[in-house]
Formats: sequence, C-alpha cells, structure tokens
Amino acid sequence: MSTGKILLSIEDDESTSQVIQLALEMMAGWTVLIANSGVEGVAMAETQQPDAILLDVAMPVINGLETLHRLQANPTTRHIPVILLTGFPALVNHRQRAELGVKGVIVKPFDPLRLAKGVESALAGIW
Repeated sequence: MSTGKILLSIEDDESTSQVIQLALEMMAGWTVLIANSGVEGVAMAETQQPDAILLDVAMPVINGLETLHRLQANPTTRHIPVILLTGFPALVNHRQRAELGVKGVIVKPFDPLRLAKGVESALAGIW
C-alpha cells in the first residue's frame, strides 16, 4: 500500500530510524528514506526531493537546527516541509516553530502507532 509519498528521516539513532521507517511505511504507505546525519540528510534531500522531512533536533556534529538552516538556504530543498523530532519540546515552542518555518514538532518518545497521524496532521497544518 504505497501512497507514492516519500519522507526523509534525518535521525542519528539507528533504532529510532527503524521504528520511524516501519511505522510510516506500514501505517501510512510512505516510502521512508533514512539519513544518519545532517550532512547526509541535506545531500539526500537535494538528490531525492522527498515530499517531507522528519528531522531530529539533537544530533552530533551538525544538529537539527543547523541542518534545518542548510535546507532552508538551499534553493533545491527550501520548499520541502520539515517536521522536527525532539525529546526536548520546550526548546521549540509555537512561536519558535513559526519563526523556524517548520510544519510541526513531534515529541520523543513517540507512539509508533500514532506517528503517521502526527506527521499527516503537521503537514496539513493542524499540529
């Protein structure tokens, strides 16, 4: 059951990436691409042009916010909607979310059975 939609998950934790991939592919029919770092994620976003990006905030070397800035500064990726994934939701309140230009924030730990609904709600502007 593929929707034809592609989501890029930029997440440094392999087990979290696997849960994201399984949850979104099984529950929503998305094709999920995995990048293990911000640098890899920006490169994949440029070449793969996903429909959306789920971006972990806390990553080593280049954190999620720096990755977000790189995506937004790049003419080939700035149009791709981004949803932040964080274990520290207080770091990104509603005002900051609007200032950052992200579609939503999903809090870790998340319920894998509700992840697809959270992503769809964020992309629809309901989040």
